Amino acid sequence: MELAYYSDYAVRLVNTEEPVRGKDALTSIEAVRGLFGENQSAARRATEADVTRFRSVRARLRAVFEAADGGDETLAVDLLNSLLLEFPVSPQISGHDHRDDDGRPLWHMHLADHPSNATAGYAAIAAMGLAFHLTEYGVDRLGLCEASPCRNAYLDTSTNRSRRYCSDRCATRANVAAYRARKRLEADRSHSTGLTADSAQRASANGER
Repeated sequence: MELAYYSDYAVRLVNTEEPVRGKDALTSIEAVRGLFGENQSAARRATEADVTRFRSVRARLRAVFEAADGGDETLAVDLLNSLLLEFPVSPQISGHDHRDDDGRPLWHMHLADHPSNATAGYAAIAAMGLAFHLTEYGVDRLGLCEASPCRNAYLDTSTNRSRRYCSDRCATRANVAAYRARKRLEADRSHSTGLTADSAQRASANGER
């Protein structure tokens, strides 16, 4: 498993909440377990107490994205470093379940967590994955969707650092909204210009009487 894969853990957790809409999908132990994806052995460690713990880590991870999105690189790094210190991992070389055509292991870096609970394990790999992405690609690759009121987190992997939305759906919605706003502005200007011309014509007519 590549280290870059782990950064998705952070995005996945942050996006369980939509603060502007007042929505929160992280309300049960089942929701917590669902975040682990295929890592079912880790998911089985989750208990009801992890719901509250996960929400706390989620808020701290969102703060990293908010700082990065706001251009405060130092704050983003400081916040992420505090998570790395609190939730450490041990990098290991692994080849389990991955073989080439000749049956030889496909060696790769794996993050081994040593959790006291499910939240600690998830937070450790999420923070390490996000740290890897930040140092490898830059702080400005961590963003929050510009399609109001979404504000979901995303990792920009575009070649020209141009991503501004968390999904194609939000990009389309934002483009449609911008198009409609331009059309309204054009209509307002046309209406205003028409009224101005009409007023001038009436004033001219009154002056000729």
